[in-house]
Amino acid sequence: MVGENFAGNIIINLANLPDFLRNPILKKRMMEFFSLSEDERKEVINNALEAGPTIPFPNFSKLFKTWLKILTTLSEEQRDGLFSAYIIEIAQSPHKLITFNVDGILEIFLMLEKNEKEILANTIKKIINNLDESSKRKIMMVVPDNAKKHLNI
Repeated sequence: MVGENFAGNIIINLANLPDFLRNPILKKRMMEFFSLSEDERKEVINNALEAGPTIPFPNFSKLFKTWLKILTTLSEEQRDGLFSAYIIEIAQSPHKLITFNVDGILEIFLMLEKNEKEILANTIKKIINNLDESSKRKIMMVVPDNAKKHLNI
């Protein structure tokens, strides 16, 4: 898979699908994540972080909202596993988050139902609080203040 961004291509294709197809396919892909090796998980995360900013934002927003909603239906352990993988990768390479429309991402988060926002915010807060000080500092540098306020971090 060296040199090819299979996960990124899947993400781009998912972003272009209508909701009734995107939801079950994305959930299946998210569940497959847990059966991957650590190296494969890292590759998927990196490919997703690379592909995300290349997707036109209207399509990305639909995909990201679907991803967040699916995350709220997963177990805390699964949600923690997925978010941790992204947060740890971003802590190691903060520039990967900077290429995203972070304000737009926050707006998508804010459109969720109250209970969905609470579920996600609690998981994110727990993960960030459990990071080592260096990683936490790097994450806090790239997370906008308004996002920190909404996440209570």
